Amino acid sequence: MDLERVGNFRATGISDEEREAAVLAPIITRDSGEHLLFTKRADHLGEHPGQMSFPGGGREPSDADLEATALREANEEIGLNPDEADIVGRIDDISTVTRYSVRPFVGTIPDREYTPDEREVAEIAVLAVDDLTDLDNYESERRDHPHYGDIRLHFFNVDGYTVWGATARILVQLLELTTDWEMPPEVDREVDPDADLPM
Repeated sequence: MDLERVGNFRATGISDEEREAAVLAPIITRDSGEHLLFTKRADHLGEHPGQMSFPGGGREPSDADLEATALREANEEIGLNPDEADIVGRIDDISTVTRYSVRPFVGTIPDREYTPDEREVAEIAVLAVDDLTDLDNYESERRDHPHYGDIRLHFFNVDGYTVWGATARILVQLLELTTDWEMPPEVDREVDPDADLPM
């Protein structure tokens, strides 16, 4: 991964959503290459239960800025100390169906055991970038979304996990920016608006 591209990237912000949130896309370097850490959200959560996500959440009044939000949430969800993260930059904000604008920060973190907060996180998954960029592990579909209209949904299937939704949208931009991976120009399928999602 060429992280200099993140540092030099001029990210686009979003200011017209009801609430602000931030996530950290944490990169772990191992002898076998770079990996990304994801959390699997607890099934009892009201928003996006069971989905794969990057550590993060809504901005609190006590947060100095959205980077502080991402680091605070990573500390709460996986036990990452803020001074352990080396933030290299950020990529474009995205909007979610829950009316959040989400700011993704990208940073490197140590390769150690992390402890999930069981109130929010069911599991921590560390997935290899080589596997995420393998087109055999990627598929997409197009559907008419009630809020966003015609959209393309991305699915990364690695080690029994499926990364999709807002996290997959962030992942697409991150991989295209830092690796040679390119999103295929054509979708794998077109589906009805009410077709089942992974969860």
